Amino acid sequence: MTTAGARRKGVVLGLALLAACSAAGCSDPGPGGTAARARTSANPPPPPATTSPARLCTNVVAYWSRRALTGDTYGDYQSMGLSDGQYDILRKVVDAARAARERADAEAAGRLIDGRAHELCEERYRNGEPTGGPWD
Repeated sequence: MTTAGARRKGVVLGLALLAACSAAGCSDPGPGGTAARARTSANPPPPPATTSPARLCTNVVAYWSRRALTGDTYGDYQSMGLSDGQYDILRKVVDAARAARERADAEAAGRLIDGRAHELCEERYRNGEPTGGPWD
């Protein structure tokens, strides 16, 4: 048998063992050995927590808006992990926050950032994901 053939068999065997162990509930039993017994079909694990696209947009836009307001940013929208559409929202939010900071103070600007980012992101994602491509 060649080395490549042996590796393939090893990988297949490893995957088969992993699948069998997962199906059988092989895991760290935890304190007192109860973790594996606690999970039954009547008590399945909770589904993974998900965050809506609008909520993700709100979080990232608010974060980068605060950074932009203090001059603590670098690069372009892609280096921030934003789409072009999210960056448009960020610019609107930062412009409004600067005006609020001048009229009132940094605390008012922070409140405006949270509210405006939420409002604009909810509007943007009200029908699900935008369809203009990954840059949208």
